[in-house]
Amino acid sequence: MRVVVVGAGVVGTMHAWQAVERGHEVVQIERETEARGASLRNFGQIWVSGRAGGEELDTALRARELWEGIGARVPKLGFRANGSLTPVRTASELAVAEAALARDDAAARGYKLLTPAEARAVNPALRGAFEAALYCERDAAVEPRTAQLALKEALLASGRYTFLGGREVREVIGEHAVRDDHGDVHTGDAVVLCTGAWLGGLVRELVPDLPVRRVRLQMMQTDPLGEALTTSIADADSFRYYPAYRSEALDALNAGQAQTPTAAAHKMQLLMVQRADGGLTIGDTHEYEHPFSFDVVEEPYEHLKEVVEGFLGRPLPRVRHRWAGVYAQCVDTARVVHRQRVRDGVWLVTGPGGRGMTCSPAIAETTANELGW
Repeated sequence: MRVVVVGAGVVGTMHAWQAVERGHEVVQIERETEARGASLRNFGQIWVSGRAGGEELDTALRARELWEGIGARVPKLGFRANGSLTPVRTASELAVAEAALARDDAAARGYKLLTPAEARAVNPALRGAFEAALYCERDAAVEPRTAQLALKEALLASGRYTFLGGREVREVIGEHAVRDDHGDVHTGDAVVLCTGAWLGGLVRELVPDLPVRRVRLQMMQTDPLGEALTTSIADADSFRYYPAYRSEALDALNAGQAQTPTAAAHKMQLLMVQRADGGLTIGDTHEYEHPFSFDVVEEPYEHLKEVVEGFLGRPLPRVRHRWAGVYAQCVDTARVVHRQRVRDGVWLVTGPGGRGMTCSPAIAETTANELGW
């Protein structure tokens, strides 16, 4: 088969990977010279711990398995099975962690509740004060700024892959074909549109009532920490945003322990992962109402700095990058992704939200299976 993939973010690239792995020829078209969207502006986390039970968790676990296999073949991905720790500081936060341990799928996630001494044995950089920490063994990480380039390099080596950057697809032509802004028509046995947060133009023409929204976030990255942060780190505010932690204990936390005004105003949680150069990627905020702000706001960064320094028990290294990003999320957030045939032979796959980096290999595998590749 000949497969045309539109979009070179992680979802599109994993569709290209699946097609090449199954022996097909792939043409991948990207409107930028290289991907520049949410697939690069994220934590690089394969985040199993907070996923909803059922389909979402199954997808994340399968994707985690696929990531590990691809990482073994493509070392430049920087895949590492680092796990995560969520330190808790209050009795109500501890109760949410204990409720997570009582889930039927806790073992599949690799949940364990650690004492401070046990948590520091896993991650010695945590020198601050906390009462316990929820450990998730199945969480992992890759290098988001270079992952697409590493995958592209491996795909090019197959001899069955062509990358066309700097071309925006403007039109679907009949069946199995698209026209780009150079006037070139690209025809295949299947066309998969993985357009990420680009939901206007062609996407709006194809699906005017697409049940997908855009979400904006703010993040930052520091100079090298000077020591290993051996796991990813979250704070207890993440309990409020991830469906795995929904419980009566979480209801009690929300009712009795308010977020700080800054965290509440910007719908914040702490997530933190160390990059290959030793720096820390730290975030994030959530903005849902359009039009989005055009600037970044300083107060969330100050809040994150305070939380991180409390866990590390030391000053944060100099912040060297601050940025905003936008991703696409299904309006029904219980859905893992929006997958729709928009024309004969043409499929749209978008809206994984903050699950894109985690789930993209399994999302692409499902598409390939459903399309009979």
